[in-house]
This record gives sequence, C-alpha cells and structure tokens, in this order.
Amino acid sequence: MEDSRIYLLTGAAGFLGNNIARQLVEKGCRVRGLVLKGDKAVKHIPEGVEIVYGDLTDKTSLENFFDVEKEQLVCIHCASIVYLKEEPSELVYRVNVEGTQNIIDFCLEKNVEKLVYVSSTGTVAELPHGEFMREPEKFDLDKIVGYYGKTKAMATQLVFDAVKEKGLKACVVYPTGICGPNDYAGGPVSTFIEQYCNGGNKVGFPGSFNSVDVRDLAAGTIAAVDKGRIGEGYILGNDVVWMKDMFAYISHASGVKMTKIILPMPLTRIIVKVSEIIGRLTNKAPLITELMLYNLVRNNAYDSSKAKKELGYQTRPFADTIYDEVEWLKEEHRVSA
Repeated sequence: MEDSRIYLLTGAAGFLGNNIARQLVEKGCRVRGLVLKGDKAVKHIPEGVEIVYGDLTDKTSLENFFDVEKEQLVCIHCASIVYLKEEPSELVYRVNVEGTQNIIDFCLEKNVEKLVYVSSTGTVAELPHGEFMREPEKFDLDKIVGYYGKTKAMATQLVFDAVKEKGLKACVVYPTGICGPNDYAGGPVSTFIEQYCNGGNKVGFPGSFNSVDVRDLAAGTIAAVDKGRIGEGYILGNDVVWMKDMFAYISHASGVKMTKIILPMPLTRIIVKVSEIIGRLTNKAPLITELMLYNLVRNNAYDSSKAKKELGYQTRPFADTIYDEVEWLKEEHRVSA
C-alpha cells in the first residue's frame, strides 16, 4: 500500500536523520527535511528529500517547514544538540527544550497525524549493575547525569504533557549510543575506530558502552510512526559491549594489531583529572573527561523488549556493524585500506 503522507523530518542532515531519510526515500515516501542553514552535511542527504532551511528556535522558519496544505503529515523530530559537558548551556536549552516545544506547538496547530520524538537513554536514571533499565515513568533531573540528558528529559516531558493535556498524538523513542557507517559528522564511535586503526590507541580505558547500529535505529524510529502507541516510550538499544571486545571487533575487521593493555581504574582516574586540567590550560578538548569516564563505568544495560514486541525492532550483531563501519571509513579514506 502506497504511503501518501509527507514525513516532516528535523535534523535531516544529522547521522540519524540522514539514515531515516534514506530509508523513507527507499520506501517511496515523501520526505521534507529541516536543515540548519550553513550545515555542510546537507550534501549527504539522499536525493528525493525536499530540503527546507530553518532553525528549531525560529518560529518563522518552522512555519515554512510545516506549510504543506491539504496533506497528511507525520513528524519525526530528531534534531538536537548533543552536548558532552555537565555545566548548563543556554544554546543547548533553547534548541533541545524550547525547540521541541515549538515542534509540539506546530504539530498541534497543523493537525499532524503523529509525532515521533527521538529522546535519549540519557534521560533514564541509572540502576545498579546487574539490573536492566526500562522506559522511565517519570524524570528526576537530580538523578540524570550530564546537561544533555537533563534537557532531553525536559523535552520528553513536554511531549508527554502535550499528549495528556492537549491531545497531541505522539510517542517517544529512547536511543542508546549510535554507531555504524555513513557517519559524516564524526561521532564518538567512528572517531574512536578511526583513531584505533590509525595507531592512536596504544592502551585502552576500562568499561563498557551500549551503541546501536544507526540503520537499525532508523528502522525502529520509522516503525514507531505506525506502531508506536500514543503516549508511550520505547528504548532502542543494543547489547552491552565491553571495551576489550570492541578492540577485538575493530582489529578483526581492519587487520590492525589488537590493543591488549587496559589501564586500571585508579590510573584512569588520574589521567582524567590531568587531561581536564590540560584542557582548561590549552583551551582544547581533553582526551577524556569525568562525564566520559562515567559513561564507561556506569551500568549500560537497557531493556529493548518493549520495542521488539510492539515495533518489531531488531538489531544486527555488533561485530557486523563494526565491520561495515570500518569498510566505510576505508572508502572515505579516513583509515588505511
């Protein structure tokens, strides 16, 4: 059955947005993508996407984005500023929180059929190791680590409030970390793989992480348009990967000699403190921060069973993702072939 709707996609030039756009176009869907003016990644948006330049904080540009007469509209809102510091930022708040409120307002005004908001598992309060974290019933900002997570929690609450109080038809997805090929923005995973393959990681830090293939995440987000229940949230995560296993996956995919030295935690904490001091003195990004270390040593086990049951969400083996990402980095000449 042909999908006659128009998909309004914010953050279309981003890592996730680009892949959502690609899958929608492949399905024959009409996509209208919001892109920040001057974003160089616009050249990677697949052909067939109608590009509209605008800003989440500029209601005039959003009016233009939503100005589609006599059409069935759905909106996937995945634009945000990913912020890796703990201190507050006015810009991050304006984009992540106030920008989401603007999207909500236009969805209500334009009678959008469905809004899917891309939140983050950074909004989920951590549980002790050995327990799986599930979709939150409420958000306690005091228990959320990092300002990015706090702003995403505030924005997510705005969506749920609009569902209950104003009749907004919306659901939420909570991705963990994102990885995979076509990462033109140079996210944390692709940057790490690039450094590893180019000899930049002689030793490793301890810990684990949870990262989902962007192609699987895009498919799960699109599925939420039709299958996601109004007012519900869905964690889109993967299995926990330990850093030593990550080294093995990259080495197997690339042929690079495996890094086998994992620094002990006491030494790692010293390196973090020294790195942050050097960063402040040189005004350069530190090698590793307290927040980055926290994300490695925290409990990263999330339960995606609800998404699997209701959305048909599936994830490919992480080793396959790493292989594809290494191959893509070779094609981009970011690592040696």
